Amino acid sequence: MEDHLRNTFFELLRIGLWGKEAHSFTQTVSADDWSVIYRYGLLHTVEGVLFDALSQLHEEQLPPRMLRAKWAIRVDQIERNNSRMNAVIGQQYAHFAQKGMRPILLKGQGVAACYPNPAHRVSGDIDWYFEGDEYHQAVRLLQEKGLAIKSAFGFSLGYDWNGIPIEHHSRLFDLKNPLVKGYLKRLQATYGTEAFYVEGQRVEILKPELQIFQVNVHILKHLLGFGIGMRQICDAAVLYRAYAHKIDRVALRKMYQKVGILKWIHQLHGILVHDIGLPEENLPFPLPEGLKADWMMDEIWQSGNFGFYDERFADGKVSFVSVRPDGARRLWRGLRLYFPYAPQEAFFFPILRASARIMAMLSRKQD
Repeated sequence: MEDHLRNTFFELLRIGLWGKEAHSFTQTVSADDWSVIYRYGLLHTVEGVLFDALSQLHEEQLPPRMLRAKWAIRVDQIERNNSRMNAVIGQQYAHFAQKGMRPILLKGQGVAACYPNPAHRVSGDIDWYFEGDEYHQAVRLLQEKGLAIKSAFGFSLGYDWNGIPIEHHSRLFDLKNPLVKGYLKRLQATYGTEAFYVEGQRVEILKPELQIFQVNVHILKHLLGFGIGMRQICDAAVLYRAYAHKIDRVALRKMYQKVGILKWIHQLHGILVHDIGLPEENLPFPLPEGLKADWMMDEIWQSGNFGFYDERFADGKVSFVSVRPDGARRLWRGLRLYFPYAPQEAFFFPILRASARIMAMLSRKQD
């Protein structure tokens, strides 16, 4: 995408997130350019947010009618899927609670509630965290129901429930550094959860500090791997905006510092302010002077949603490392790029991922 179209994309994204009072749209966009912007919205799974920006434009600024109709149909699909997901969340939590389990809803619909239009955030799946033996108890429950379970590396699993993809996790935070495990456990015990209502059903989500922390380290995990799209970056922005006056800012900074990712967090914050348009006063702490985060924004922009659409590696070979092309090369690239900003995570991520892959392959051979 040419620079002027990329700038237009981000201006529309900011309008969709924050409203016209923050950014006024003055661009003239051709029919072909609108098609490119729509395609990139799909690649980064923010087409619903971009669609919300259209209502702020003048008639002569809008995309062609045919594209608007196509866009509206896509957004209707997003709304319907979110409605189904909400129903499944309520059903599942009630079902688990009847069996004495109290899973925590991660990311997804809990984050969507912070958007101006929650129904227009694209949701991939439903993520539940189960602590201790509840994880294994839930597995037995799924087996009793005869559900086909896909296991990933032994600490998470996936399956379908009424046509909606579900994932269970036995680890709350996507941090690979083994030296911080004890600290993460203490964080979880200190902050805990709060009530969140979906379709009238009370479920548990993380307290604001932990929710922000969990979402941001999830972003880092995917950047260290194969990339991530704009949807997750928007998630970080809307969480900071929603919880700006509810969080302990000093404590959140200490969390980032203790797990060794504060330098990387500064880079993320730079993107949230300069590209996404988050007011800097909504950050938990000021940006360092002279911060340059353009390099990371370029990586996010080119990788797309979870790195599946990165044209730089389209011709690469698929190996045991990943279903994505050039997996080993991309992991090495991630280590080099992010080591200066999150050295311990950058070091341990490829090692533990490779180990998990090997163990999974050996386990399948034994079966």
